[in-house]
Amino acid sequence: MDWNLIFRTSLEASIGVDAVIYAIAAIGINLQFGYTGLLNFGQVGFMAVGAYSVGVSVVYYHWPWWIGLAIGLGLSIVLALLLGVPTLRLRADYLAIVTIATGEIIRLIMRAAVLADFSGGSAGLSGYRNEFFAETSPFDRPAQYPGFTWVDWSGEDFWVMCVGWGLVAIFSIGMWQLMRSPWGRVLKAIREDEDAVRALGKNVYWYKMQSLILGGTIGCFAGFIFAMGKGSIQPDNYATAVTFFAYTALILGGTATIRGPIVGAMLFWFLLQFVEQFLGGLRDEDLISADLMSDSQLGQTRFILVGIGLMLLLVFRPQGIFGDKKELALDAR
Repeated sequence: MDWNLIFRTSLEASIGVDAVIYAIAAIGINLQFGYTGLLNFGQVGFMAVGAYSVGVSVVYYHWPWWIGLAIGLGLSIVLALLLGVPTLRLRADYLAIVTIATGEIIRLIMRAAVLADFSGGSAGLSGYRNEFFAETSPFDRPAQYPGFTWVDWSGEDFWVMCVGWGLVAIFSIGMWQLMRSPWGRVLKAIREDEDAVRALGKNVYWYKMQSLILGGTIGCFAGFIFAMGKGSIQPDNYATAVTFFAYTALILGGTATIRGPIVGAMLFWFLLQFVEQFLGGLRDEDLISADLMSDSQLGQTRFILVGIGLMLLLVFRPQGIFGDKKELALDAR
């Protein structure tokens, strides 16, 4: 078994484009769920809005990519308002139901055949990121640039990672500052007891709306990195599972912490890649029969094993790796 290959590919996945995407998405969810107590199960909808805004603007209207990103941020604010206005005055269950349904509605609309001339339908969009790299990237696209001594990325992937981790740093620093401010302390108080906060004269509804909007716009940036990193926008890439993967990363690292979403996303993708490579190595060594586990079953088995590990984590450390049990524990809700 080639342990060098296993660890190299696993470490590459832990800092690669996928880890960046889910770290940004988890930061947005952390603001909404970890600090405010909002159950947003439709973060993937905000990601789809960000991705399609850039793709449609460049491909069909030939606008600059940054205009598409600005449109995506504006639409994310509108989407947050549409979701929050009818639900934030009600129980958290209603927001969860509405957001998870909205994420699926957006995906199905984008893959509808009648909108194929606008969104690309089920075939999706491509060819929209050339201008982004031409205007912003200092790296030559065909060349290979080393990230570390054991990993090489293309110039495009390396630049997307630089931009993505830069956004992660910006959002993390911003979140750290916000949570130390009076605004952040009100959000934490709402999470613990919103009736007490309301009794102190605070507009709980408006604070929740601000959290939903800000977390959604962060999700829009995750969709932008998703689009630029993958090179194509496929509607089925924005399924509900994406949101729950981001929640998994957040819970793994620890909710209501600054580093939790980042380390959780990195560890999540490291474990997925490690388990897949390890199982593949066992099969190559004939320790696992090909009849017992096919290629498709191998990919699903990694989710089962990682899921079991996450269940054990929730049993023995429900606050996650870096979470503070005194402040927030998932089993205390």
